[in-house]
Amino acid sequence: MAGKAFQYSLKDALQKGTVVVYFYPSAYTGGCNIQAHTFATEIDKFTAAGASVVGVSLDSIQRLNDFSADPEYCAGKIPVASDADGAIAKSYDLQVKGPVTGVKDSRGIEIDHGFTERTTFIVTPDGKIAATVGGMSPADNVNHALDVVQQLAAKKSGMTK
Repeated sequence: MAGKAFQYSLKDALQKGTVVVYFYPSAYTGGCNIQAHTFATEIDKFTAAGASVVGVSLDSIQRLNDFSADPEYCAGKIPVASDADGAIAKSYDLQVKGPVTGVKDSRGIEIDHGFTERTTFIVTPDGKIAATVGGMSPADNVNHALDVVQQLAAKKSGMTK
């Protein structure tokens, strides 16, 4: 988060509300740059709907420290998690491919890790996956996730009245 490593606990985050867990192929690549930037610019709307966001990729923590602090992308507003061995992705039944070779990121640095498909999970405080968002552009992925989170918040507030 904001360029500094820390321990993230999904269990702890869920105690505070819904969590948007978004998997992306690699920091500093075209679509992932757009997605991180869109989440960062929309984070206040997620927060207003009672949700937090965490990004997950197979990038090393060193790459993610830079990406998380970069004002063009995460801008210090959303945490990103290193899933270097793919265990987190596999726990969500996502396929891990690679590692890739000979591919450079938008900074010109070679990508030396595997990747997973761009998929977003909206996890409710009870630990259940309320929705899975995939197969769309990075910005649409974020906007669809926001729609789901806002619908969940509306249902919750409707139930308490």
